[in-house]
Amino acid sequence: MTRTEPLEHSSNGQTFAGHLALPDDTSAPVPGVLVIHDGFGWGDHAKDRCAMLTELGYAAYAPDMFGAGVDRSVIGALAADTKLFRSRLHGALDVLAGRGEVDTSRLGAIGFCFGGRSVLELARSGADLRCVVSFHGSLGTEAPAEPGSVKPSILVCTGADDPHCPTEQRTAFEQEMTAAGADWTLIAYSQTVHGFANPALRDAPVEGVAYQPRTDARSWRHMADAFAEAFA
Repeated sequence: MTRTEPLEHSSNGQTFAGHLALPDDTSAPVPGVLVIHDGFGWGDHAKDRCAMLTELGYAAYAPDMFGAGVDRSVIGALAADTKLFRSRLHGALDVLAGRGEVDTSRLGAIGFCFGGRSVLELARSGADLRCVVSFHGSLGTEAPAEPGSVKPSILVCTGADDPHCPTEQRTAFEQEMTAAGADWTLIAYSQTVHGFANPALRDAPVEGVAYQPRTDARSWRHMADAFAEAFA
């Protein structure tokens, strides 16, 4: 049985809503996973993933990264201002780490689309995480990782046919992470485009964006394996 509660976080004088989900048994601290929503904003998809993470025995926190009444237009501003972007992410991570039910030595993060880029920014920033997983996220950044700065293992799950993450972007990311000395894995799934892990995009009218149930299931299993190893 999953327990849930609203949980806000603050960053640079702004307060953001959030959703915390806890597994039924937290008699001992459990690993905590930050869940960053996609470009459509904070909503049911991120909350559903929190529930799925509790089934693995983890606490999960899905923060609103945009703010009340703000739409996806904020993504460009965050991407251009790395300091603001990372500060907002760390504010949410601090809230998760501050919960007594969470084992602060075993923290991770996952994200979808915009959220996928977000968790990679956390990794680049030197956040004290064990593992981050990006689902169909952009791999570019305005501030590439410095050698030795990346602490968590990284799993990138991307569509081989995703027009928003072409081969050259994947290659640049691999080179960046290798130069930084990171522990990284990139899986490109065949017959898969952008948005493959969001069922709401099953009938997306946008070319190059579509839910792919097979890839959704496979990538979630790959994520579960990555966390099991990182949290062991």
